[in-house]
Amino acid sequence: MSSPLAVAPRFSPADFAQLRRRTIFECGKWDPQYEDGCVLAEFALAISRDTWSELGQLAEQLACEALGAERELLARPDLHGRLALPRAIRRALRETPELGPCAEVARVLRFDFHWTSEGWRISEVNNDVPGGYIEASGLGGLAAELLGLELAGDPTAALADSLARATAESGVIGLVHASAYTDDRQVMLHLARALETRARRTCLCDPTQVIWRDGRASARTDWYEGPLEVLARFYPAEWLPNTPASTRWQHFFRGSRTPISNPGAALLVQSKRFPLTWDKLETPLATWRALLPETRSPREIAWRDDPRWIVKPALGRVGDGVGMREAVEPREWRAISRSAHWFPSHWITQRRFETLPIEHDGAALFPCLGVYVIDGRRAGIYGRIARRALIDSRAQDVAVLVHP
Repeated sequence: MSSPLAVAPRFSPADFAQLRRRTIFECGKWDPQYEDGCVLAEFALAISRDTWSELGQLAEQLACEALGAERELLARPDLHGRLALPRAIRRALRETPELGPCAEVARVLRFDFHWTSEGWRISEVNNDVPGGYIEASGLGGLAAELLGLELAGDPTAALADSLARATAESGVIGLVHASAYTDDRQVMLHLARALETRARRTCLCDPTQVIWRDGRASARTDWYEGPLEVLARFYPAEWLPNTPASTRWQHFFRGSRTPISNPGAALLVQSKRFPLTWDKLETPLATWRALLPETRSPREIAWRDDPRWIVKPALGRVGDGVGMREAVEPREWRAISRSAHWFPSHWITQRRFETLPIEHDGAALFPCLGVYVIDGRRAGIYGRIARRALIDSRAQDVAVLVHP
């Protein structure tokens, strides 16, 4: 099949050096390295307007279905055990129904698309704390300037606009993140800069610095103490039960009267075991069924010796722990297969699709396009590309641009 993806001309050494420098200092990507290699691709990917329109429409349909399923799952605690959620989170969702769902603002989902022998397919949704803003908006915008192409969309601007609309100029937006991790900190600083240009005040904090009173969030830090009008969470929901009980982290899942982007209940669809609940739901999921490969419990499939299946941890992120036998080291495969065998309720098996690579400088490269949907509308693309079919922490960030 003819690929809808094209490789733009390689940046000149001078242009790439400038691109890397500006990505660090202007966009806040402080360390564009993984081990000994640069994580920024020395070229961009280009798609047509028609392809961007197709991807955007599919992503919007997926988001509409996902949010409908999330609302239904929130009222179906009998299905939460299938999703491999931590017991404390299942209890929080089950035992406080009187609090009701959290107030919401700026709902963000990112769907990972792959071009395959059967057309577009998705591997997952990042529905909890999707990242990639620096790369999609910052790196992408700089690459568009150099190449004279168009940015597919600006997810940082879309998110900042949504948060700003929900906040008065005198209000403060809490940017909640795992402050000990540089990668997370730089994302929140990038968003804070965008909000500051919209005349909005921010407070960077971790969940232990958020104080809850009657469902309203406040911050208690050395640099700000007072109410928070909106919360933007970049802290994985499954980590919240690890914080002290005194933080009352359960409010991220139920009962928050302070609007949250995204509420913790997003984890219901983030779980890779979400498809195991489909037959019990009334929400129509036609687009999901068409684009996501068949997903089964490891108990149901003889996957260890069948290359047509891969295994994934239910709450895995960034491709970590994905078992694709020929794409990982033998030692890593043995560890993954042992874990999936002994703890199958925390894993899924997924039928493998054939990703079609693109050629660049004599090498076969495998791209992944993470399409954002913010408040129901397509908002941009976070591109990653790898020398193997597995997109993980070794993949490079690549700008995805639109040509006429």
